[in-house]
Amino acid sequence: MTEDLDQLRSLARTFFAKEAVPHQERWAEQKQVDRDFWLKAGELGLLCLSVPEEYGGGGGTFAHEAVLLEEQARSGDSAWGGSVHNGIVAHYLLAYGTEEQKHEWLPKLASGEHVGAIAMSEPGAGSDLQGITTRARRDGDGYVLSGSKTFISNGAQADLVIVAAKTDPERGAAGISLLVVETARAEGFRRGRVLDKLGLKGQDTSELFFDDVRLPASALLGGEGQGFVQLMQQLPQERLVIAVSSVAGIEAALELTLDYVKQRSAFGRELIKFQNTRFTLAECATEARVSRAFVDECVGLHLRGELDVPTAAMAKWWSTERLCRVVDECVQLFGGYGYMTEYPIARAWADARVQKIYGGTNEIMKEIIARSL
Repeated sequence: MTEDLDQLRSLARTFFAKEAVPHQERWAEQKQVDRDFWLKAGELGLLCLSVPEEYGGGGGTFAHEAVLLEEQARSGDSAWGGSVHNGIVAHYLLAYGTEEQKHEWLPKLASGEHVGAIAMSEPGAGSDLQGITTRARRDGDGYVLSGSKTFISNGAQADLVIVAAKTDPERGAAGISLLVVETARAEGFRRGRVLDKLGLKGQDTSELFFDDVRLPASALLGGEGQGFVQLMQQLPQERLVIAVSSVAGIEAALELTLDYVKQRSAFGRELIKFQNTRFTLAECATEARVSRAFVDECVGLHLRGELDVPTAAMAKWWSTERLCRVVDECVQLFGGYGYMTEYPIARAWADARVQKIYGGTNEIMKEIIARSL
């Protein structure tokens, strides 16, 4: 932490308390945040924090992104898809875009004028990226994109979607390319339903359809056939984003539960005075501390450009497993109230479960780790 990061934390904490926390129920009902929430975040400089200033970003590092992720998790907000927009979409453009592409798209992401999404998963292909069937065939001086995607965060609001598609289906992974779709200009682009999920009720997660969408050659991100390599290069940061959010989620759940057990009484004494409560929380506090130490180490490695794929997989696997375990223990300590969605701990329990699935399932994480041994 630095003075700059401390100031960012204070700003982010105030922002979420004022602009996100009061709207959680309404956002859950409408299955997405208000569109102007993105513009407010952009006005305060909370979008594209780690994108260079020359492209409209904040000129910071991943440490700035981590602070924002932590404050969002601690506020209890799980509706805003800023982690995808900031930590994933913007960095694909920054890493693989031409100067023209970066100057065209990054300032709009940084201001909130454009909302970003990345479309990898399909109805028949989740963690198995080589199994995607969306096709982008060459046609004249451009491409024709056809196929469908699902589980797309920010999908219903996205103005800019990075799509993984096969430009050469005969070459397997080597035939995958990334193309950028500006939704307002894409004839044949359709949005399906906003999906009804177990948790993350306020987060827009949608189906997207591409019915022979014609794209210019300039929509290609990086070289043709480089998509799988690009995805593999960016996934460590995506998994670190999940790990940072998970650790902050553990700490937030622990704080909520400590407050509760010190106030709630049973059999004539506060819950905190029962040995089972104390031992359970001792375990949870230890797991929070260990997880924090490891993930902070991974952030340090990433800032130095030294975070490798297996270590990122370890961070994602460990932190999401601990999150689900700790939050479940906390729900138990709340008793019946822990199962009521009006209580933040119940929403945290439902929100936590998907962390073990997206960004590559935890089974895939263990396979990645095992291959490195």
